[in-house]
Amino acid sequence: MLARPYTDRAIPLNFKLFMRTDAFDFHLPSELIAQFPSTERRASRLLRVGHPPNQLTDGTFADFPQCLAPGDVLVFNDTRVIRARLFGQKASGGQIEILVERVLDNHHALCFIRASHAPKPGSSLSIGDHIELRVLDRENDLYRLHFDTEQSVLNVLDQYGNLPLPPYIERHANANDDARYQTVYARQPGAVAAPTAGLHFDEAMLAELDQLGIIRANVTLHVGAGTFQPVRAEHIHEHVMHNERYDIPQHTVDAILHAKQHGHRVVAIGTTSLRALEAAAQSGRLQVGAGETNIFITPGYSFQVVDRLLTNFHLPKSTLLMLVSAFAGFDTIRHAYAHAIQQHYRFFSYGDAMLLERSQES
Repeated sequence: MLARPYTDRAIPLNFKLFMRTDAFDFHLPSELIAQFPSTERRASRLLRVGHPPNQLTDGTFADFPQCLAPGDVLVFNDTRVIRARLFGQKASGGQIEILVERVLDNHHALCFIRASHAPKPGSSLSIGDHIELRVLDRENDLYRLHFDTEQSVLNVLDQYGNLPLPPYIERHANANDDARYQTVYARQPGAVAAPTAGLHFDEAMLAELDQLGIIRANVTLHVGAGTFQPVRAEHIHEHVMHNERYDIPQHTVDAILHAKQHGHRVVAIGTTSLRALEAAAQSGRLQVGAGETNIFITPGYSFQVVDRLLTNFHLPKSTLLMLVSAFAGFDTIRHAYAHAIQQHYRFFSYGDAMLLERSQES
């Protein structure tokens, strides 16, 4: 049994009702937004954030294995980024841009569509060598499309799609991005954004972790485009998350339970790994299997699984900034981000990393 059973996100009512989105805003100089990856994966910087809040240690990611102890369990998200951006035209000839949010099956996908006029249900679109797509219906910002071809959706994306770099990277993807905007352990295709904390690892570091007696385990959570969306509601409890698919294998549950029983720590590599684990433990016990989650972790949440979190620096007013504030403490994160800006850390997907200790109040 894992500690702290889940009860409505465990957010105190008064805190839940009055936490304003503006509390998670900050000014970030544009030159700190990383437009390109570091020269080598492990060459990024690492900010260690401990307790009390003013305990900050500057280092490099090459130091990360020395932050761990034998028996600690690192949980990686093994999702693989798909070539989810497509360009085509409507039957009228108007140009469109499609971003696949989720592949539903071999011939259907949920997508965002950018066009001068929104396509209507029943209308046809085309991409590539006359591959036809049919708009089936629309729910809010997402369209459900039928890919009218013998090829699977994933095969169409491999052939005609483009890598979907985040909107704050102000350039087109290049051949280097095909490798660097993908973790070295990516296995399960389905994400439209990389689990960016994992981008810092190379094969040599994974081997080093194994030699040190660190346990590696995987989950899968297919990251959606909603990860880049700021919270626009005035109060954070009014925001609704997009659903994302996750899968927790038996070996991961076994490794975590063994670590908990023997006093070792569970370290989530990225917010997506943390969200998958916490979503699968909402009953109070970590469950094996696949599911969907729109779990929204905000200050006041009681964490059940994860002891430490490796993560990048996140967007203002984003759900991920709210998550790390819940994990390490609101004031701790404010202090750490102010330090990172002052010390010219690189932010967002291709930026630097920080290692967070779970607040004793979480």
